[in-house]
Amino acid sequence: MAVADYQIVPITREMAEKIVTWNYNPPYGVYDLTPEDLNGLLNPDFRYHHVLDDQGELVGYCCYGTDAQVPGGDYSCGEPEVLDVGVGLVPDLTGQGLGGKFVEAILEYGWRVYRPELFRVTVADFNQRSMNTFRKLGFEETHYFVRELGQLPFTQLERKAYE
Repeated sequence: MAVADYQIVPITREMAEKIVTWNYNPPYGVYDLTPEDLNGLLNPDFRYHHVLDDQGELVGYCCYGTDAQVPGGDYSCGEPEVLDVGVGLVPDLTGQGLGGKFVEAILEYGWRVYRPELFRVTVADFNQRSMNTFRKLGFEETHYFVRELGQLPFTQLERKAYE
């Protein structure tokens, strides 16, 4: 389905194999996937999608639901009311101001397909670029926690879906 300048489609093996080779610069390396993550990306229960730009080039990926959650967060309210969303942009495209339009397209697609009342994202606290992107899109902080693995602090943010 095309949304704004992006095409968002269920992930294919070809695109998943590209995504697991991406390497982010520190400190964003915590987002690196490995070939061992391939089966998770292809698991239909995790609802991964790849995102293409208007030229048909891979620019990122997203997931909807439980795989967008981070252990330790407050996920007591879930679907269908709240849709968890995870996003990943091609490493070479990060930090260029593309996040807002990219995330908005992913949210719009998620709303069209799943019709939640709220969107929820979970962001590592050090990732201020991502935090700022979500805040500019109307997300507000709702919960803070520290993930046991690696003692990494996270913030959960929510916003109302479209009406």
